[in-house]
Amino acid sequence: MSKLDSKIPEGQLDQKWTTYKSKVALVNPANKRSLEIVVVGSGLAGASAAATLAEMGYKVKVFCFQDSPRRAHSIAAQGGINAAKNYQNDGDSIYRLFYDTIKGGDYRAREANVHRLSEVSGNIIDQCVAQGVPLAREYGGMLSNRSFGGTQVQRTFYAAGQTGQQLLLGAYSALERQIGLGTVQMFSRHEMLDVVTIDGKARGIIARDLVTGKLERHFGHAVLLCTGGYGNVFFLSTNAMGSNVTAAWKAHKKGAFFGNPCYTQIHPTCIPVSGDHQSKLTLMSESLRNDGRIWVPKKKEDAEALRTGKKKPNEIIEEDRDYYLERRYPAFGNLVPRDVASRAAKERCDAGFGVNQTGHAVFLDFTFNMKEKYGRTEATKLGIEKPTDDQLKELGQAVVKEKYGNLFDMYAQITGVDPYEQPMMIYPAVHYTMGGLWVDYNLMTTVPGMYALGEANFSDHGANRLGASALMQGLADGYFVIPYTIGAYLSAEVTRMSAEKGKTDSIDKVKTNHPEFEKSEKEVKERIDRLLNIKGTKSVDHFHKQLGHVMWDKCGMARNADGLKKAIEEIRKIRAEFWKDLRVLGSGDELNTELEKAGRVADFLELGELMCIDALHRNESCGGHFREEYQTDEGEAMRDDDNFAYAAAWEYKGEGQFELNKEELKFEAIKIAARSYK
Repeated sequence: MSKLDSKIPEGQLDQKWTTYKSKVALVNPANKRSLEIVVVGSGLAGASAAATLAEMGYKVKVFCFQDSPRRAHSIAAQGGINAAKNYQNDGDSIYRLFYDTIKGGDYRAREANVHRLSEVSGNIIDQCVAQGVPLAREYGGMLSNRSFGGTQVQRTFYAAGQTGQQLLLGAYSALERQIGLGTVQMFSRHEMLDVVTIDGKARGIIARDLVTGKLERHFGHAVLLCTGGYGNVFFLSTNAMGSNVTAAWKAHKKGAFFGNPCYTQIHPTCIPVSGDHQSKLTLMSESLRNDGRIWVPKKKEDAEALRTGKKKPNEIIEEDRDYYLERRYPAFGNLVPRDVASRAAKERCDAGFGVNQTGHAVFLDFTFNMKEKYGRTEATKLGIEKPTDDQLKELGQAVVKEKYGNLFDMYAQITGVDPYEQPMMIYPAVHYTMGGLWVDYNLMTTVPGMYALGEANFSDHGANRLGASALMQGLADGYFVIPYTIGAYLSAEVTRMSAEKGKTDSIDKVKTNHPEFEKSEKEVKERIDRLLNIKGTKSVDHFHKQLGHVMWDKCGMARNADGLKKAIEEIRKIRAEFWKDLRVLGSGDELNTELEKAGRVADFLELGELMCIDALHRNESCGGHFREEYQTDEGEAMRDDDNFAYAAAWEYKGEGQFELNKEELKFEAIKIAARSYK
């Protein structure tokens, strides 16, 4: 029998969530005041969940390793947030958002979760506007929308190029209000290092005060993990340098299954790697593909001239430019999904048409739309009948600056190139991870009482996330899903505990001197001591970079069986050397950032192996998982729906040992088909 129960409600797909909400068990206000919930992570999912649950009456504790909850990595999201509002009157609907998301994920997502996400998407925008989030507006005052990859409608709401920051400030304000009311206790500069389970249920966490090094025990009737993705397993990624897998991995080792770990999203519009000195990569928002055209030279000699500095981009005439996405995918053009755009860029660069010194870059050019789309519109508004090229450029540049100005400024500061005068250079990079802790419809992991929200879970994006859907999922899970679904578990706990105690006026709270708390803290302390006592010769970054090279080369944009087998062997060797030759200076009783990194990289070294195992077992190509052995004659991903239409949920069985469990994916509202954007 399968160990997985997705708990998907019965009934028609478009009625499941409505029926669920009307029938789900509730917790009365008096009992809520006695129930404690631990929330780990303060990004969009964590802040919105904590604020909403506290507003409902629960006692909430929030933990983040940053010095302020507003520094969560959600703040770095640039382009926008999707919602099925149909403000553009271009044919959008809940069903179309649902369909685009399932298709964009290459038919490897759970229908019920995705439809629920689409249903609540509109509520998110209303919530954020009510909070004062300054979303962009049209001249008449209506909220503005722009296009993102994988869709033919404009449904992406945005705030210039800093949408994540503005949305997080909205959620942060709601969270701070609850902190001020005393319903939320905030623990910044704290890192969760273990989940405490008692009788098979999550009952709290062990956290380390990163300033003093003190280990702390915190009880919760439920634990919510809102800790983001694990893209930093590749070392170089668009994630903040502190982003890690530790909380999710500790949960995995305590019984939470890990879903689809090999599904990694490669973002097509990143500033290319410039050298070994880099510690992270910088993203240029996908929203730029809305107005930019991607190209490389048609002639290899022109590409070589660009690489050696003998020619400048603007010297390549229009007839000699290959707008390869528009050529290969005429229906979607530059707005194909991220995985498709990334592979197409890799193919052109591998064929010798890359345009920077390393040969790993393509152009993202705004000249055409800046002049012809925006410049001419502005000229018409001003009554200029025959505008010159310079006038068109000046007028169009002002519009582009208003829409994307901070992104253009960031590019100029990093590269020293003015993107208003020359095309941007971009290349794919690791960005988002669709895999994560396996959760059921309630967002609960396979450990009762332990939930995973936002990017920390696997549930909504299948094998490839559409742009602007991460912010949508994080806020949907926090504001509109978990407040309902957590009641199903907590109400049963209230009934059970009341029956056991023969009373109804209070809810049991496990004391933190319980043996399981003591055991977990002891194990955490021993692991810290072990890291400090290796006293080898190599730094944490030395091993992290080694792991990152292996992951990118053999489990990155393209994978194959031989490479994955070698990667597993290499990762095991790196892990063995890590535990023999790592050197961490300082002690565990103080602020020690190298110790923090060491613990996180130790977890990455275990996760990386599982990612390769998962990629090796999945003998097909789908979304961000591209196995070179399984592709069409045209180089497109070739799925195997007969054998792999399931979510892979891995159970931890000891170091390097994992057992595969499968959740069959059933498609009732959508006919599973070949994914085409041509």
